[in-house]
Amino acid sequence: MTEPTTAQLAQLEPMPEDWRRALAVVAHPDDLEYGCSAAVAAWTDAGREVAYVLATRGEAGIATLAPAECAPLREREQQASAAVVGVSTVEFLGHRDGVIEYGLALRRDIAAAIRRHRPELVITLNHRDTWGGVAWNTPDHVAVGRATLDAAGDAGNRWIFPELIEQGLEPFDGVRWVAVAGSVTPTHAVDASAGLERAVGSLLEHRTYIEALTDEEPEAYARRFLTGVAQSVGERFGGRPAVAFELFSR
Repeated sequence: MTEPTTAQLAQLEPMPEDWRRALAVVAHPDDLEYGCSAAVAAWTDAGREVAYVLATRGEAGIATLAPAECAPLREREQQASAAVVGVSTVEFLGHRDGVIEYGLALRRDIAAAIRRHRPELVITLNHRDTWGGVAWNTPDHVAVGRATLDAAGDAGNRWIFPELIEQGLEPFDGVRWVAVAGSVTPTHAVDASAGLERAVGSLLEHRTYIEALTDEEPEAYARRFLTGVAQSVGERFGGRPAVAFELFSR
């Protein structure tokens, strides 16, 4: 049996637009910049509020830098990166990079963030074992993505993590969707035309990470990667460069 061609795959639906506040929850600095930030730029341009929550500080991400030196550098790069696409709120939960554990502690921290920010839309990264085929995902992405999907429900239940109420975080049951970026089974997309240049600039703020990752010139690398992904998604979105999401309604 042959795989379907791009033309045979179903076209992606536009993402919902009847919301005002979003919260993006991912594992590491740079996770959102690898393909999602063009959508964030479009949203903030439209006057929507977007906040970032990162489970780690990315301290284990650069082999040539010890974690104590790497963590503050990657925090600064992430904050600068977020600012390029109109995001001013960036929080770090302090879980250990590379060894994030899916479980109650992670769910509680993400549920607390949802209660603080009260988003209608929650965004996370691929929570499945692979990126498609045999391209294996990392344990951190899987743990944070899955915990975010679960925490969207936890945030609204006063009997789950009641200690959060004691901290002044009342239940919030207003999450209407969780959008998973990087999914191999996307359902929706956002036009990346207006935000693509800023997405490239946003990824470039992770210069130290990129320079450790590849010998390619950083701007050429960022532009090639993001343009290629956006154009590939666009083949299922009317030919426009786009960012894809798998959308879970609640």
